[in-house]
Amino acid sequence: MRFLEKIFEGMLWNSRFAVLAAVVGSLLAGIAIFAMATVDVVYLVIHALHYADPAMTDVARKALHDGTVSHIVEVVDGYLLATVLLIFSLGLYELFISDIDQAHGSRASSKILVIRNLDDLKSRLAKVILMILIVTLFEEALNMKLSSPIDLVYMGSSIALIALALYFSHAAEHGVREQESEEVTATDKAAH
Repeated sequence: MRFLEKIFEGMLWNSRFAVLAAVVGSLLAGIAIFAMATVDVVYLVIHALHYADPAMTDVARKALHDGTVSHIVEVVDGYLLATVLLIFSLGLYELFISDIDQAHGSRASSKILVIRNLDDLKSRLAKVILMILIVTLFEEALNMKLSSPIDLVYMGSSIALIALALYFSHAAEHGVREQESEEVTATDKAAH
């Protein structure tokens, strides 16, 4: 019976490698979106070069300006989505497969990519998704036509809600840092 239990537990433990499909898929999707956003930037810059054309009318220049700003917001949105997929891919790998040695050993690496537990992954993803929502709101606000006073109230309310979400996100992060700092201090005192 012990032999069967050992085999079953080994199979169960190794089933975590199924996560590699999500890791590779998310990574490839992120790279694809990075590439698409970069191509959009190249075409955007080429298109924006016409802005200096002296033959362009003021109306055409204004339309080009507004279109360029809108496309820049779309590009930022694409890069943020690609970042979500990258963080998700790295986080799943670190949670289920193995720590990424380069992320933990290098002083130059960003600590945002070090995922210790599921809460770390959720927190990092939530922050980037919040940024995507902010960029999307900005994009919609650029294109919004205010036809009645209630439209202005709706826009102001959405901005206030985004600000509140940013505040709570920052407050939660600050509280976690204080708690970690207190735990380190307590550990240092216990060691002495």
